[in-house]
Amino acid sequence: MRYLESPRLRLFLGATLISFSPVWVKLVNVSPTTSGFYRVAIGGLALSLFLVVTRQRLQLSRRARLVLALSAVFFALDLWFWHRSINYIGPGLATLLANFQVFFMLLAGVLLLRQRPSPLQLTAIPLALFGLGMIVGFDWRGLSGDYRLGVIFGLLTAVAYAGYLLTMRSARAGSPHPVPAREIAIISVGSALLLGLSALAEGESLAIPTAVDAAWLLGYGLLSHSLGLMFIASSLPNVSTLEAGLALLVQPPLSFLWDVLFFSRPMTVLELTGAAIALLAIYLGSRPGSKNV
Repeated sequence: MRYLESPRLRLFLGATLISFSPVWVKLVNVSPTTSGFYRVAIGGLALSLFLVVTRQRLQLSRRARLVLALSAVFFALDLWFWHRSINYIGPGLATLLANFQVFFMLLAGVLLLRQRPSPLQLTAIPLALFGLGMIVGFDWRGLSGDYRLGVIFGLLTAVAYAGYLLTMRSARAGSPHPVPAREIAIISVGSALLLGLSALAEGESLAIPTAVDAAWLLGYGLLSHSLGLMFIASSLPNVSTLEAGLALLVQPPLSFLWDVLFFSRPMTVLELTGAAIALLAIYLGSRPGSKNV
């Protein structure tokens, strides 16, 4: 396993594992809330065992605990919206829309941190919307109700994902640990509790129908959630921001690829061009802007 000592390999391996997340959701025969519950429940249990084995203590300040509780709410909302988006519009487009979090992070930087966006970042916003229009079509009313709902859920995923990233960043401020294993474990357990309560409130069963479904959920929780997040988190202190940004861009194209290979999604030249434009916009939007005004 010495090859895993390379931070770049861990970074892109983690991004690849996470790109399979919507595939598990599409394959498993349970409700969107239930699949989200098992992702974080299984992943949270695995990460908790990791903390026990490595003897890491949960020594967090009261402020950090409160911020992580809020982060768990955002992550639970992220999965709640995203899993429904996957069912309505497919893994590829749902994952692309989730990565529009870049623009909501940009908005939060302007409103909360008084950061001034660069011209490239401002250009990225209409570019992303144009690329999205090429994928879904510019006639919004001509789309089916489920498809429109899937797009809306995808954008709400991006909002919740941005909230998760902002609160996680705040909770990690001043932490001496380079890998946020404790924080991810706490957020996973908290999100599992929230999604479990949501499933019960929705009248959804948490029962797993078959052994095959159990295998899909194990893959989701252990591979995409636990290993994927940990590989990326462990690599970030040792890679450039450019490489981290490129890893972010790996996930949507791979999810589109899995959508085509596993679920026979038809892709036109126009849709492929729109996806490429949207990815370029995400990259431009993720580039550092100007410092605080």
